[in-house]
Amino acid sequence: MPTKPYYLAASIVCADMLHIADQVALLDKGKADYIHFDVMDGLFVPRFGLHPEMLQAIRSVTKIPIDVHMMVENPEPYIGAFAEAGADIIAVHAESTRHLHRTLTLIKKAGVKAGVALNPATPLDVLDFILDDIDLVVFMAINPGIVGHKLIPKAMEKIEDIRAKLKDHPHILLQVDGGVTPETAPKMLKAGANMLVCGSSTIFRPEAPVDQKLQELRTALNASL
Repeated sequence: MPTKPYYLAASIVCADMLHIADQVALLDKGKADYIHFDVMDGLFVPRFGLHPEMLQAIRSVTKIPIDVHMMVENPEPYIGAFAEAGADIIAVHAESTRHLHRTLTLIKKAGVKAGVALNPATPLDVLDFILDDIDLVVFMAINPGIVGHKLIPKAMEKIEDIRAKLKDHPHILLQVDGGVTPETAPKMLKAGANMLVCGSSTIFRPEAPVDQKLQELRTALNASL
């Protein structure tokens, strides 16, 4: 069960790739709740990244929990590699596998928590038979795989609908990925989200270090609540 009103997950794909160790140190300093680790295959989404070796390197320098978001076709063959590299949670897209329950079972057998990710237009009834098998729902408030896209207008309404769906499963975190800005973040929390993926529109910005931006965002969210 969540122990905080909300959690901030730093999207490491938005970090300075030439200075990842320094960026992770700043995430530790800024008390990031999670590191959000995107895995993309160029098929399920129109981008590539990130790989297990990078996850293993990040895990070696921090104890921040890492949630892996697998935006790949047929994720089952890769679950073991990311679990062994140090993932704490692995989320797979409902749209990416024909056998969602089996895939979630494989994640649990690998010794990590399981999550399911949903694209913006995916019907929520896909959750009906797996709520007892997951620890996280990742809702894409933008179309996945593109950094910096604007929030889809119906996203807030769908966050509310997912929260209603989870009312009898308070242990499941509801993460919103995409479209998180200082302006939208408070609205997302009020709609029912309790984990926000923070990237280039919030904490990874050139005008201030990431630890400072984390603290600023947290201060603003606390004031809004």
